[in-house]
Amino acid sequence: MVPGMVLLALWGPSATGAAVAQDSGPQEAVELVGPRGIDLPVREHLLDNGMHFLLLPRPGAPTVSFVLHVPVGSVNESLGTTGITHFLEHLFFKGTTTIGTRDWEGERRLLDRIDAVHDSLIQARGRRPHPDEVEVARLEEWVLALEDSARTFVVPNEYDRILSREGARGLNATTSYEETHYFVELPANRAKLWFVLEADRMRNPVFREFFTEREVIAEERRARIDTSPGGLLYEEHMAAAFRVHPYGVAPTGHMDDIQSLSRRDVADYHRRHYGPGNTTVAIVGDFDPDSAATWAEQYFGPIEPRAPPPPLLVREPEQRGERRIEVLYDAEPQLRIGWKVSSGYHPDAPALRMLSNVLTGGSDSRLHRRLVREDRIASSVSAGQQPGNRYPALFTIHALPRSPHTSQEVEAAILDELRALREDPPSQEELDRIRNRLQAAEVRRLTSNRGLALQLVESQSLWGDWRETFLTQERMREVGPEEIQAVLDRYFQGHLRTVGVLRRPGEAAP
Repeated sequence: MVPGMVLLALWGPSATGAAVAQDSGPQEAVELVGPRGIDLPVREHLLDNGMHFLLLPRPGAPTVSFVLHVPVGSVNESLGTTGITHFLEHLFFKGTTTIGTRDWEGERRLLDRIDAVHDSLIQARGRRPHPDEVEVARLEEWVLALEDSARTFVVPNEYDRILSREGARGLNATTSYEETHYFVELPANRAKLWFVLEADRMRNPVFREFFTEREVIAEERRARIDTSPGGLLYEEHMAAAFRVHPYGVAPTGHMDDIQSLSRRDVADYHRRHYGPGNTTVAIVGDFDPDSAATWAEQYFGPIEPRAPPPPLLVREPEQRGERRIEVLYDAEPQLRIGWKVSSGYHPDAPALRMLSNVLTGGSDSRLHRRLVREDRIASSVSAGQQPGNRYPALFTIHALPRSPHTSQEVEAAILDELRALREDPPSQEELDRIRNRLQAAEVRRLTSNRGLALQLVESQSLWGDWRETFLTQERMREVGPEEIQAVLDRYFQGHLRTVGVLRRPGEAAP
């Protein structure tokens, strides 16, 4: 990960359909005319090793956006190695056997020594009933000293500097529950450089500066969860809702796991979960698709195929009663209410996404109007399905009570508004306003090369067809009032609900 640029969507609006209220002003029921996503002239190119390319040339600015997608995220981890996907994402920017090193053979020998000492350190920490603290401290210092010596072989940030020197912009990556993206934008006349560098990174990664980067990742967790009221509530709420399924652990992982991971753990995880057959690339912008297909064959074609990653077979047991948790923290109160719902593959998914827009998709939405504008008991409210699409998930409503009002008042108002929505479904006029906003958003997405590339690879990975996300958006616009009522009846039951409240220590418990 480029330092300072990690993107982990934890408790905010979800790309899987969350809606957050915005003061967008009055909405007129006008017909927006724009290109249909399914009509885009996307060219598919599949290598013999299974690597999939989606090529979309577009006239305009002489730039090209590249998005490499791997359908591997924190759901693929197990307890003891949580956070490893995010860790691997960071280390991918450290270079290869030819980039980032002055002497690979000398560096390799030193890295092997570091790994051996770290193995001894993990053994020493795990001795029971009491670890030898002196021995642990000695081994910790030895590991850091050896890594300090290894820096004599390292050319820091060389991968980043090569791309920046050639005019690259937006070099970054993201890790979520279900996928990892690596993306960058290059000048059109430097497009070939991406193929050269990315193929080398796929074949010959070196996970150098491991323990230094581990401290960067640990600090991210402290900032995003351990010292963040919203992050703490999010983590505890998801853990309560998902007791077995890995949706219950955020992509940052547990701190103890982060501190115990070894370079060998990461290398083994990479071998088991990453490979050309598990990779999709979208290229959008000013480029020649014939040249791109030729470069794909030349640089990625020789990479040996790998066995598919192990499937995720874990299923969350049926929830049989409401769950409630509290998080004590010296901050303003927050409230999260979540209901177990189906996966993104289910026919109910479009109706659930429309419901999130009915509830919080603009200043005229049901919950924003009731909680923020009229009753003034909350400063903000958002809703949507989290944290992913591939497995049964959680439809969550997140609200910030406005002082002096309490989380209990906000919760009661939310439940009351859901009851009212069952009895008084959204009118056609209300749904038309939402449909116009959705169509306008789709037109805007089609103007962004990187945003479009992200949508293409995610749809291809999730559905096996880059068109499917566009079709899902069209199905959302076809959702009627009776379908919204149906999902309310089906999923929004008390025994499927998990409630999380953040309050200050010493305040009266509800």
